[in-house]
Formats: sequence, C-alpha cells, structure tokens
Amino acid sequence: MQIDYAKRIFGLDLMRAVAILFVVFSHALWIVPELPGLPGELLRLMGVLGVEIFFVLSGFLIGRILLNHFSVAYDKAKLQYFWVRRWFRTLPNYYLILLVNIAILFYIGRELPDSLWQYFFFLQNAFSAMDIFFTESWSLPVEEFTYLLAPLLGWGLWKALKIKAQKAFLYTALAMIAFGLISKCYYHFQLAQPDMNYWNRELKAVMIYRLDAIFYGMLGAYLSKYFKDLWRSGRWIFFFLGLMGMLLISFGIPVFGWFIDSHALVWNVIYLPFCSLSIGLFLPVLSHWQSAPRLVRSPITRISLISYSMYLLHYSVVLQLLKFHLPTERLSLIDKGVYVIVYILLTLVLSYLLYRIYERPMMNLRDHRLVKRYFQAP
Repeated sequence: MQIDYAKRIFGLDLMRAVAILFVVFSHALWIVPELPGLPGELLRLMGVLGVEIFFVLSGFLIGRILLNHFSVAYDKAKLQYFWVRRWFRTLPNYYLILLVNIAILFYIGRELPDSLWQYFFFLQNAFSAMDIFFTESWSLPVEEFTYLLAPLLGWGLWKALKIKAQKAFLYTALAMIAFGLISKCYYHFQLAQPDMNYWNRELKAVMIYRLDAIFYGMLGAYLSKYFKDLWRSGRWIFFFLGLMGMLLISFGIPVFGWFIDSHALVWNVIYLPFCSLSIGLFLPVLSHWQSAPRLVRSPITRISLISYSMYLLHYSVVLQLLKFHLPTERLSLIDKGVYVIVYILLTLVLSYLLYRIYERPMMNLRDHRLVKRYFQAP
C-alpha cells in the first residue's frame, strides 16, 4: 500500500485509528460478556467514544471541504460534485456490505427484517430504534443526512439572509447544535425511560437525536479557518480542557453516582453533547500534529485508511460468522482471549483486502475525467 505521507496529517489519522480500534475492541464483549469490573466498563465506554470520535472528525474534515468550496457563495456545480465525491467514498462499501449481511442471514437461517427496505435509503433508525440487523450501520444515516443537510441548509441561509457562505455555514452549525439539544430535551421529557439499554437503542443510536454530533466538528473547522491564531496558540489549553472532559466522562459517572435512574437529565440531554465537545477540544492539537516516527506513523496511517472497511466488516460479518461457527459460551477465559485475537486479525486482514480490491478503486472513480466533466468539477 503506497501512502503519500506528505498529504496526510498524522494527528487526524491517529484520531481515526483510535476511533476504529475503540469500536472493534468494545465489540469483543460479545466474546467475553462476563468481563467484570473496570475492564468491562472501559470496553463499553470505548464503544460509545469510538463512534463519537468518528462523528466529530468527520464533521471537521467535511467542514473544511465545504468552507474551501463555499467560502463566499454557493455554487450548484460545486455542490453536486461535493455530494458525488462523498457518495463514491461511502456508498459502494455500504451497499456491498449490506448485501453481504443479507446473504449472511440466509446462511445462518434467520429471517430478513421487515424494515430491510429502509436500510437502502438510510432510514433504518431515522426516528426510532432500528431492527437487530447490521446494527453497526446506525451511524451511517447520521453521516449521510448530515452531508445532505449541511450544504443545503447553508445554501438556504445564504439565499434568504443575503450573507456570505462562510457565515451561513456557521449559522447552520450553531442551529443544528441547538436542534440537537432541543430534540434531546423532547426525548427526556416525553419518551425517556431510566434504563441504559433503552437509552442506547432509542437515543444514542437514533438519527434525529444525533445529527448535532457532526456539527461540533464542523464548528471546529470554522474556528480553525477563521480564528487561526487562537486555534494554534490556544491548542494546548483546549487539549487540557478536552482531557478533563474525557476524564469526567470516563470516571465522573461512577465517582459522583451520575447513573441514569437518578440523573436522567445528565444522560438524556448533556452526556452526548459533552462527549462531542470534549472530543472537539482535541482537534487544535491533533490537526497541527503533522508527522511522527515511521514505526508509529506507518501502522496508525494504515489502520486509518482501512477504518471504514473495518467498521463495516468487524461485527455483523466477521464476529457474527465466528460466533455462528464457534460459539463462545463453553470456552475457557484463555480460549476466549485467543478468540479475540483471531477476531481482530481477521478484521484487519479482510478490511485491508476490501480496501485494496473494492473501496479504493471505487473512490478513485470520483476523480475520473468523465465524472469531473459531467458534474463540472472545479
């Protein structure tokens, strides 16, 4: 795999690699569900934080692209080309693995969910919990609808208010963050139950309540472009504040007893936005971290590159098939440790192959001259 390190920012690759490893490691709990105490709780937390890191990082990167394309005015051709590039990046892998998941259901003798058609339009968790099928796909509708909404809302504000596109971008980000808080308040007062499993299904993994997560990263993109001095000079202060936030998220809940049955408002309204904000505070340092020693840089960058394939493959494909052929209930703890290693290695190997054989070639099509000509690429 040839990598042009000059075009990459190591800190952002590190962020993406940490995110996917958190998610993959957390799902090892399906192999060792009885893991007690702090290790088990940390793995559960890693699963939550991994996806939240993806959201914020995605918002930051997409936000910078949008600001580069539409800093003064919106342009229809550029907008179309932006969407085409995003869809060549995300849709081919998603639809391929969706079809693989359908085939796996037939293979293991399970029925297709009634909501299957919704998966083809990213509606599986639009307003309520999704079926227990391809469950890790819950985050993809959040991303895809953000890619649609962010430029459309910005364009609408730009037209209606007669302001520069960069201001429309900022107002869009702030409005969507406010919408996220309002929607979570609605959930808290109208729908919530004091149960973590219910919270996980009906709030954390439901698109309408999660659109704001990516806009925290977009707000970071705006600050990095138009407040460059603050972004650079204050980066270690922001890093420290983010670190304090992550420590509070990780250890404050058990220390202070902020459990959902007694502190529902914390969980339903504050927790997820606080996660996004804390993660976003790491961006000034990480976006300035250009390189690292080769022994560190190479594996981190490679994991970053295959992270999307890893996300789609690791759970419903790799782990589900492993569990089907080799159930873990009667295995010893040592055997389960070996099982976890096999699961991680298989995920890495298959993800690398998927990236090389399919994901990367499909992404390359977005730079084909016919695509650029048809969509009048800038």
